[in-house]
Amino acid sequence: MTTSGDTLAVRVARKRQEAQDICSLELEHPQGQPLPAFTAGAHLDVHLPGGLVRQYSLCNAPGQTQRYQIAVLRDAQSRGGSQAVHAAVHEGDVLTISAPKNHFPLAPQAQRHLLLAGGIGVTPMLAMAEALSAQGAAFELHYCTRSRERTAFVERLGAAAYASRVRLHHDDGDAAQKLDIPALLGTCDAGTHLYVCGPQGFMDAVLGAARAGGWPEERLHYEFFGAAPVASDQDAAFDIEIASSGRVIPVRADTTALQALLDAGLDIPMSCEQGVCGTCLTRVKSGQPDHRDHYLTPEEQAANDQFLPCCSRARSARLVLDL
Repeated sequence: MTTSGDTLAVRVARKRQEAQDICSLELEHPQGQPLPAFTAGAHLDVHLPGGLVRQYSLCNAPGQTQRYQIAVLRDAQSRGGSQAVHAAVHEGDVLTISAPKNHFPLAPQAQRHLLLAGGIGVTPMLAMAEALSAQGAAFELHYCTRSRERTAFVERLGAAAYASRVRLHHDDGDAAQKLDIPALLGTCDAGTHLYVCGPQGFMDAVLGAARAGGWPEERLHYEFFGAAPVASDQDAAFDIEIASSGRVIPVRADTTALQALLDAGLDIPMSCEQGVCGTCLTRVKSGQPDHRDHYLTPEEQAANDQFLPCCSRARSARLVLDL
């Protein structure tokens, strides 16, 4: 069998070096059958050697269900996932993956799409560009990297039908080709939607400039690959109450809410444990969460009716969860 529940087995048909410290994997069904369809912006949960599970965006065209393609940056600051892909995954290996999930879809109502990618954040943007080009939609892709040597998929982008809509920006290049984010986003054209993915500093700069330029939140679409560490020395203990049973679970200052729930025997779906993927999103019936995620929008956080227990905590002494 190649499937089990919400997971399926795939074979690494090809592993390729795409740029300095970036490799791609092409994943196929072991028996050559079609894989589940996906939409632009979708990602996979990939089960890696050592028991790790990591999320990687699909970067091939959405219509290509004979294969999935992902690309991974070797990150010295990672928690082991990127090292596993680069060092322990080889052509011919069989991996377990989830079916495609999409928390970063294209907005169907947009009249124009502005795609901004930083580094490895180009992966979902490639699938978006392929889909938009096939639809004949109006879009532009800006791809920012440290150098040309660290720019993945250069040949693919140069040969694409949408090559004229792609702008490459390198930190070590001439000043004239560097992306001026405030200038690009200083005003919001009617009907334009912005999509951004990449390192946190890049995303913070893009979203900050967009908000300063008056972009409405509903036109801002983003996906974080990882979250920067949050200082925890001031964290305090709090209680979680399970609404369905009245059971109270204490959360120590040095423990996440997710870990406390798991230790108490509750079955909470989880994946990234960084507040990025949204897998563990839980409804809050009362109490005030201390939101530390990069998944909910500012408006969703302000509503205080849901939180991500993998990273967020409580400002109130107790949170009542809809579990």
